[in-house]
Amino acid sequence: MAIDSESRSKISPPSGIERYWQWRWLAGFALLFFFPTIFVFVDETEFAIVERFGRITAVYDQPSQRGLHMKLPWPVETVRRFDRRLQLLSPSGREAFTRDRKNVTVEAYLCWKIADGQLTELLDRPVVKFFQGLGSVDVAESRLASRLQSILTEQIGRSELSELLNAAHSESGPSDGPSPLEKVSAEIRKEFEQRPNETQPLSDRLGVQIVDVRIRRLNLPTGNMQAVFERMRSERQKIAERYRSAGLAENRMIRSRADRQSGELLAKANADAERIRGEGEAAAIHILNEAHAKDPEFAALLQTLESYKQILNERTTLILSGSNSLLNLLIRGVPVPTKPTTIPDADKPANPPEKTDRASGVLP
Repeated sequence: MAIDSESRSKISPPSGIERYWQWRWLAGFALLFFFPTIFVFVDETEFAIVERFGRITAVYDQPSQRGLHMKLPWPVETVRRFDRRLQLLSPSGREAFTRDRKNVTVEAYLCWKIADGQLTELLDRPVVKFFQGLGSVDVAESRLASRLQSILTEQIGRSELSELLNAAHSESGPSDGPSPLEKVSAEIRKEFEQRPNETQPLSDRLGVQIVDVRIRRLNLPTGNMQAVFERMRSERQKIAERYRSAGLAENRMIRSRADRQSGELLAKANADAERIRGEGEAAAIHILNEAHAKDPEFAALLQTLESYKQILNERTTLILSGSNSLLNLLIRGVPVPTKPTTIPDADKPANPPEKTDRASGVLP
């Protein structure tokens, strides 16, 4: 079949100019696509490994190697990045048996990171060992969690429940040494880094540095928790009763001591009061006797008037005989004493003032 000229022109090969522009566009596209892959920027929070067809050619794990670097474009050389920051692994709790066959639920956490690099051979760097042994952070956490659970179960099985639950009293001050849980955590960390059947520590084999391992929570299974709580409550009640009885005994001792001291003080005070009262009454009687001795008649009159004062009031009805001295005093008044026949003293006045009747107030 004949082919016309128009169809022949459509299937004719491109000219040299057209091929030149096609190759130029292809080279520009390849340059734009592959040019950014020749730069490697290493952040301060990561390690970087450069591979060339599966063979490691460069490792950037030093503080001085952070920043911009160059490599061959992809896919000739590829970059693998690993986080160098601290990682926290907290697997779920699992049940374990103590040495005295008590079932407990234990939860622990693990702080780890890829070990810092050292200036050694490329294949001896910790990040290279981590990449070759584990590959990624997810795989590392899975293996570390399995290792932690195994070691944790063994260590819990070597201790008794009473030792694990033993805690220092909050008012007893700082303890002399670590608590039982801290000792168990230290043993777990020591065995986690290198088990007895291992020839190399974990950092030398896998490039993983264990920063800390601690027991976060130690609980009892739900079925046994209520019984343990009741037992703890009864033990605390016994301790409280012991403290309460000791306090009551001390209270009675203090009260008896205070009562004895107060009785001694009151007895001494009463004795002093009786002595002072006796001395005062004796002094009063002595003064009264001296006063009576100076003027007996006047003293008798005062006693009589005091008797009237105590006997007579608004409601008193008094019946006396005619010869009664009280009636004579009320009727006749106070008798006037007779003048003494003795010679007056020289220091007394020659004419003493005339006396009046005490009862009527008039001259005799």
